[in-house]
Amino acid sequence: MIKELNEDNLQSIIADNETVIVQYSAGWCGNCRIMKPKFKKLASEQDAAVFVVADAEKFPESRKLANVDNLPTFATFKKGEFKGQVQTNKFDVLKELVEDVI
Repeated sequence: MIKELNEDNLQSIIADNETVIVQYSAGWCGNCRIMKPKFKKLASEQDAAVFVVADAEKFPESRKLANVDNLPTFATFKKGEFKGQVQTNKFDVLKELVEDVI
């Protein structure tokens, strides 16, 4: 399942779900746009996690949960806790991050 944040409520999504994987992006970010379909593809292949796309500029509280300082950043949360992140435009690196948490 994939969700796009419409409000700065990532904390509640993390609290309500066992495993959450987030793509932090921004509208101006070319690499974010390149990675989004790949992120969605991973989401369609997994039902053990909730996949979320969060605009890092619109939702600063959500951004703080993973200490995002570069885009695109992908972060994982398990049982309400931050587990790790990568800043990448490489599908293999993203896939490895996802596999480590699922």
